[in-house]
Amino acid sequence: MEFKIRDEFIKLGQALKAAGLVENGAEAKEAVQAGEVKVNGEVDFRRGRKCVPGDEIEYRGEKISIT
Repeated sequence: MEFKIRDEFIKLGQALKAAGLVENGAEAKEAVQAGEVKVNGEVDFRRGRKCVPGDEIEYRGEKISIT
């Protein structure tokens, strides 16, 4: 799934919520801290990571491409 952002970047937790992969910020925080989220193929534990166009987020088999 492609996710188009309007700004220079979007934070990882916000991207998970905006794409509908999690219900709320608390769920995003838990998923990231549990190591369930990958950015560009690597587990990332930073909910505030700045995701930019070209990044790919993966969570529970779902993939988001930031554009």
